Amino acid sequence: MAYVRRRMIGVFDSGFGGLTVLSALLRELPGYDYLYLADSARAPYGARSAEVVNEFTLEAVEWLFAQGCPLVVLACNTSSARALRNLQQLHLPKRWPDRRVLGVVRPSVEALAGIPVGTVAIPDETAPAETDGLVAVLGTEATIASDSYGIELRKLAPRIRLVQQACPLWVPLVEAGELDGPGTEYFLSKALAPLLPPHEAPRRVLLGCTHYPLLLPALRRILPAETEILEQGALVAERLADWMRRHPEQEAKLTRGGMRRFCTTDDPAWFAARGEKLLGAPIRAERVRLRDRE
Repeated sequence: MAYVRRRMIGVFDSGFGGLTVLSALLRELPGYDYLYLADSARAPYGARSAEVVNEFTLEAVEWLFAQGCPLVVLACNTSSARALRNLQQLHLPKRWPDRRVLGVVRPSVEALAGIPVGTVAIPDETAPAETDGLVAVLGTEATIASDSYGIELRKLAPRIRLVQQACPLWVPLVEAGELDGPGTEYFLSKALAPLLPPHEAPRRVLLGCTHYPLLLPALRRILPAETEILEQGALVAERLADWMRRHPEQEAKLTRGGMRRFCTTDDPAWFAARGEKLLGAPIRAERVRLRDRE
């Protein structure tokens, strides 16, 4: 019951990839209590329907609220793209008006557009020429199909051109531990073909899935040297810190005990073994159920 008395920052992902976001949060905002939830038993979410992603994400958010999280970060891009709008506009006002759920799409788009942290991002059709150019988003099938990044980028920086590329095999590669080598590079190069010569090199490429930073060494070898690769962990963390400064009434609800709790819907030993490599510290994970009939 001690867990319920703490008011933690909940971090949710379909698997262990969201630990790349949590790791950055721990560096940027180390004093807070955190609860990480991985729905590993039903991962990956990328090829699932919008209805199913909404259902699974709602279950996860409700579970995190029940554990004492007044603030939940959807580290999962698919959940952010498919479920966040419904949560924020329909579910929270009716059931949890005092709680907040934030996603990774908006802060990622701000970084993709080159908007500095703390800047009020306002769409500007008369933006100067330096806002022109090509950028790219790499994501799951569901994330790309939702066009969430395209919608937000057209609002904030309408003169920037966007390439969105689905990479359906990348999450299974990461989950299987195949992070490098000739076979991995083959599948990465195949998905990245629209961004490689003879095509125009993008100014920035956003890794629009929390699993993808684990492929960074191979991606850096394949992508043009002049292309900046954006990892969501650091940019989400710095923008969350800015959000807290601008919403002190929400920040005041959080406890600062330095607690870290890790939960998964699948094998905790499997999760811990992979998660420890990302966090660089031992993890004690526990298996949980998000609904009684599971």
